[in-house]
Amino acid sequence: MQTVSHHGRETAYDSVDRGGDGPPICCIHGSGGARDIWTGQYSLADRYPIVTMDLSGHGDSSDADASPGYTALSAYADDVLAVVDETDAEILLGNSLGGAVVLHILLEREFEPTAVVLTGTGARLGVLDDLLTWLKSDFERAVEFLHQPDRLFHDPDPELRERSIERMHECGQDVTRRDFLTCHEFDVRDQLAEIDAPVLAVYGEFDRLTPPWFHEYLADEIDGGELAEIEDASHLSMRERPSAFNSAVDEFLATIDN
Repeated sequence: MQTVSHHGRETAYDSVDRGGDGPPICCIHGSGGARDIWTGQYSLADRYPIVTMDLSGHGDSSDADASPGYTALSAYADDVLAVVDETDAEILLGNSLGGAVVLHILLEREFEPTAVVLTGTGARLGVLDDLLTWLKSDFERAVEFLHQPDRLFHDPDPELRERSIERMHECGQDVTRRDFLTCHEFDVRDQLAEIDAPVLAVYGEFDRLTPPWFHEYLADEIDGGELAEIEDASHLSMRERPSAFNSAVDEFLATIDN
């Protein structure tokens, strides 16, 4: 683990380089997550160095004094850009909340990535009212809801599901709730035409949190946007079906390289 200091806090990240000569990929996790969600992408590191990071208040990163919504989203964008600057990452890969952070960077910051991969995310990320209530008053029920079939996972190995539950509890109720409230306020549907970076939208076949049409909308509204489906997977397709996910990313980036 390494850290970078910025805005009065420390952001933790890992970097895996197996001799790949492609540009580094910075991977940004979703709500209640941490950087270890991306270990299945390490096999890409023989072509593209892989950087995984913890957003503020997650994993080993210190927290930011940020209220839910735009303030938290902006703080998370600061985290990403600090890691990007430290690692020379040129490609952004964001899942769920991480995808919202990437879209925020594309629309409001000066960084221009070589390419972008968005997965389990959307231009608008409204959250069910019941889930928002449980995140405030019954965290155990919220976590259980998210780990029911076809939400975070389609049909995961029990150990994979258990580690995901542990990770969310480690993140804690306050930060996880902040994440989901931030998602709930996120809406850039009327700005997607401003994006000119190459974008791949990857979705899990059975994802009920951010359904396939969320990604179809991204691919349709972003000029030159592309779409990829991961079969037998849900919201965390990169974790549930890493080989298929990595192949989709690899094929997309090969077209960018050429």
